[in-house]
Amino acid sequence: MNKKIVLGVTGSIAAYKAADLASLLVKAGCDVRVVMTADAMRFITPLVFKTLTRHPVVTDLYDEEEDWKPSHIRLADEADALVISPATANIIAKLALGLADDALSCIALALNPKARLLLAPAMNGKMWLHPATCHNVASLTRRGAQFLGPDDGMLSCGYEGVGRLAPVDKIAEWTLGCIQ
Repeated sequence: MNKKIVLGVTGSIAAYKAADLASLLVKAGCDVRVVMTADAMRFITPLVFKTLTRHPVVTDLYDEEEDWKPSHIRLADEADALVISPATANIIAKLALGLADDALSCIALALNPKARLLLAPAMNGKMWLHPATCHNVASLTRRGAQFLGPDDGMLSCGYEGVGRLAPVDKIAEWTLGCIQ
């Protein structure tokens, strides 16, 4: 397939599922580059993604390789898709407002116009249904972002309802379909 995917991983208990997503996308022939927020690293380590993708993991806006171009600009230029899974209420709000204070939000803001912005939300149901989140999702959707989920089910906070990350195999299938 040879498509370039930037996988953004944010600070949700579902962050560990992003490892399976990275693995499925690599197995499908995608070149996967992972960008983790500081909060994501509280749930899973960059080494997991480095091993699965065979590429360095961007964990800071100032992580630079040997290339002269800043990593966040190079990744934004080269991506066929930016997939954020799990997408927290925080990253959804940042993207809706155009905030760029870390590597992931800078990549999203600089994303080449031909690339897809795909978000798989995971959060507490009250957070997902909050008017601010609904407004932010609507704003991003109007600008071309696509969402898969969240699903209903048992949440890590002990509640049952909407907010669960969509199944990883569905996220992988959806991503591959969006970049064909």
